[in-house]
Amino acid sequence: MRTTSPKTSGDNKTGMAGRRAAERRGHWAEWRAAWALRLKGYRILAVRHRTKLGEIDLIARRGDLVAIVEVKARPTLEAAMEAVSATSQRRIAAAADLWLTRRPDHARISLRFDIVAVLPRRWPVHVPDAWRGR
Repeated sequence: MRTTSPKTSGDNKTGMAGRRAAERRGHWAEWRAAWALRLKGYRILAVRHRTKLGEIDLIARRGDLVAIVEVKARPTLEAAMEAVSATSQRRIAAAADLWLTRRPDHARISLRFDIVAVLPRRWPVHVPDAWRGR
């Protein structure tokens, strides 16, 4: 008699290795995206900012504009744009609202939601104002 399901039985090293590889790719993509934004004049305020409502990949500022940036490493720009679902957008917007309320200068800040697509053999593509928050 089997006491564990097929998905959880045995050694799960392949799943963990795949997860670690995906995490490394994500960190690498965030690093590339941060440098691309720096070269465009943004100051990176946070990388992988975690809140109880979710994680924000990058928070970047240029003047009074703060960009809440979702970074996606995908083969095409279209795939990167499609990877940010409406559910993800709501979660990121809620995390951004929480971050913003903790800023003493929140009244002067304009908030924008951007995507940076990290594509193979290309410079990262910055899509400003990719979606509207609530």
